Amino acid sequence: MRIGILGGTFNPIHIGHLILADEALSKLKLDKVVFVPSYMPPHKSVDTDIKPQDRLKMVELAIEDNPSFEVSNFEIGRKKTSYSIDTLKEFRSKHGADIQLYFITGSDLLKDLFSWKNVNDIFKISKFIVANRPGYPVKDVPKEAETVVITPIEVSSEDIRKRLKAERSIRYLVPEKVRSYIRERKLYK
Repeated sequence: MRIGILGGTFNPIHIGHLILADEALSKLKLDKVVFVPSYMPPHKSVDTDIKPQDRLKMVELAIEDNPSFEVSNFEIGRKKTSYSIDTLKEFRSKHGADIQLYFITGSDLLKDLFSWKNVNDIFKISKFIVANRPGYPVKDVPKEAETVVITPIEVSSEDIRKRLKAERSIRYLVPEKVRSYIRERKLYK
């Protein structure tokens, strides 16, 4: 079995995340992609007004109609800083040595890659996949990593949060169920 792991804050999840997961699923011939919302990422601050459970719920809503997508609450359930190596070790322990893990990340994270906790162990436990992201050239990719070219979509969670604060539309940038969830709970105001 080939499992893709796609971590992130998903604050909120948007169509760029979903397109990345869908194209990685196809191009890497994965059996499934598991979205892993982080509790507290070590290299990025998270809007503390948005509860981790809200981010988890938005991911659940966004992927519920795709049988090849799953969500894991592993990092949120731990309620501490989320390190990719810990998540990969958990997946390895849960699924055994017979599966192949594909850790999928965007090219925007390459610049900080060697500051990650136990990054060399990440390369050993999984196939490390770097996907292109608009504005972040795929360069200086470590020899341990592979690249995958994804349809470039210029959308970011940060832009969506700015739009919401400015009371601008996010229609078509996030799945409709996510947009409704944000509106009903008055998130990102």
